[in-house]
Amino acid sequence: MTNVVKLTEVSLRDGSHAVSHQFTAEEVGSVVRALDEAGMHYIEVSHGDGLGGSTLQYGKSLVDEMKLIERAVAEAQTSKIAVLLIPGIGTVHELKQAHEIGAKLVRVATHVTEADVSAQHIAKAKELGMESLGFLMMAHTAPVEKLVEQAKLMESYGAEAVYITDSAGALLPEQVRERVRALRQALTCEVGFHAHNNLSLAVANTLIAIEEGATRIDSSVCGLGAGAGNTQTEVLTAVLDLMGQNPGIDVYKMMDLAENVVTPIMKRPQIVDKGSLALGYSGVYSSFLIHSERAAKRFGLDPRDILVELGKRKVVGGQEDMILDVASELAKMK
Repeated sequence: MTNVVKLTEVSLRDGSHAVSHQFTAEEVGSVVRALDEAGMHYIEVSHGDGLGGSTLQYGKSLVDEMKLIERAVAEAQTSKIAVLLIPGIGTVHELKQAHEIGAKLVRVATHVTEADVSAQHIAKAKELGMESLGFLMMAHTAPVEKLVEQAKLMESYGAEAVYITDSAGALLPEQVRERVRALRQALTCEVGFHAHNNLSLAVANTLIAIEEGATRIDSSVCGLGAGAGNTQTEVLTAVLDLMGQNPGIDVYKMMDLAENVVTPIMKRPQIVDKGSLALGYSGVYSSFLIHSERAAKRFGLDPRDILVELGKRKVVGGQEDMILDVASELAKMK
């Protein structure tokens, strides 16, 4: 593990799912300020579903995301502010707006088999002078050969890195190793890895990804993110430090901000409970958990039954409307 790792902190984007997109500008400002002081490389700020995600389908934000990005940019002295964009949810218009406010990096996210819809947005970001990366979601649902094929497409569009995104927290360690190794062998750009902790494997899987050559790594303070959360930033940085691979992060400051800044704004602990475990077990997109719990309450169901059925139907991010349909069908079958 000798590669220089660049960390992107996702608690203010993926963590938006966990707080139902109710971050305030003051909360974003305090987290960014503390992360910046700890030496974080990139801090991602946007709706959980990326730019343009504040809708009735995905969940309305308490504060307009552009105001949150603007506050983050104002607080960051050395950290770069990043955004996520899912084509079909976010548009070039929102990308330009985020760039004008001061965002320096964008990850263009697509389902693992739909990289072709990222071409316009990756190219536009590069035209604007932003770092432009690809983000292949639900990576566990495609064969390795398909993953490589789609990653090559993103690289051909100009992506400076392509992420293997374990959106459901369903990948097992050797599956991570196989995928990262395949992309390292096939690409000339950097390889990234984004984990979820639904099977309690996020840190272990992330370390394997780094061992295999991934240099763009996502993590989240307190694990704050969808489902059981992401790779826990303060844990990952402490482990990397013990391994002599600290990428320039102040471990004590990271511990302090986790306990003193982030924990007070969390709605519930990021733990592997039966709901999040069911996400990893069924291979369902992590942001579906809260929506499935609400649907289960409405229809008098066990949310695990909804998640397992969604997994059987191989739903992907953007199909949140299927949750109510499945819940309704299961209720009629009772």
